[in-house]
Amino acid sequence: MARSLSAVFSPVVLASMVGGCVSATAPFVEADQGRLIATGGASSIEGGAGGGIIPWAVLAGYGEQGEWGANVFATHINLPDYTLDVAGMAASYGNRVEVSYAHQRFDLGSLVHTLSLPEDNLTQDIFGVKVRLFGDLIYDQLPQVSLGLEYKHQNDFLIPSLVGARRDSDVEGYLTASRLFMGAAFGYNVVVNGGVRYSRANETGLLGFGGDRRDTRSVLKEGSVALLFNPRWAVGVEYREKPDNLSFAGESDWADMFVGWFPNKHVSVVLAYARLGEIATLDNQNGTYLSVQGSF
Repeated sequence: MARSLSAVFSPVVLASMVGGCVSATAPFVEADQGRLIATGGASSIEGGAGGGIIPWAVLAGYGEQGEWGANVFATHINLPDYTLDVAGMAASYGNRVEVSYAHQRFDLGSLVHTLSLPEDNLTQDIFGVKVRLFGDLIYDQLPQVSLGLEYKHQNDFLIPSLVGARRDSDVEGYLTASRLFMGAAFGYNVVVNGGVRYSRANETGLLGFGGDRRDTRSVLKEGSVALLFNPRWAVGVEYREKPDNLSFAGESDWADMFVGWFPNKHVSVVLAYARLGEIATLDNQNGTYLSVQGSF
């Protein structure tokens, strides 16, 4: 749902927990090695490296060629009528390929009593892979461009099926590009990310996939901008377009404003204000996003 909820949540838009990866033949990246601090982004709510509500083209951790990188994260989004909790991990090798996993739990709050629902929460598991196709965030003439695939499985399909969802699992893809512009805003560095997603997920899949209104995948836009005041602090905004497959309720696009803190290469914290709009008939679902990540 909400690199903070990075539809308007980004590195809050930056949001599962499990350990890292090691290799007998490749060194594990150390805190003082690999890429520059903060260039690994945070963790999106679907597991991949990036903002909070969307992925970036960057890969998890700080590993370079021949090195492993990994992170674990936990994210909590508090809305007027719902809460979303996400935990997960991602690992990358050689700054080339990333695999990720996220478990989402969406508590339905007041909607349980309003609609006499049979369950009080919805859960989903997401398995992802992302490949850097070409370019580099900083050092190449071309931006870093990555292609990602996500397999999503909604674990509690009774409620989604009752509101018109067609299936409990699906695969979606995205193409994203990221670039860091040195000194671009009054001497401060700026990270710009933009991408497209090919998906028919309802509320990122928590309400199933496809619907009575539309059962085909849509091309959806997403993007973010982050201003780096110094290597350890960033502020920015995120946007994520959503489909509108179900007739029982509208589905709003997401956005967020976030601040990210990167005290070192092992820890990052993202706090955001997320505007998620209408979710499952209840409007004005705008609230706070908090994500904590550990990198190895």
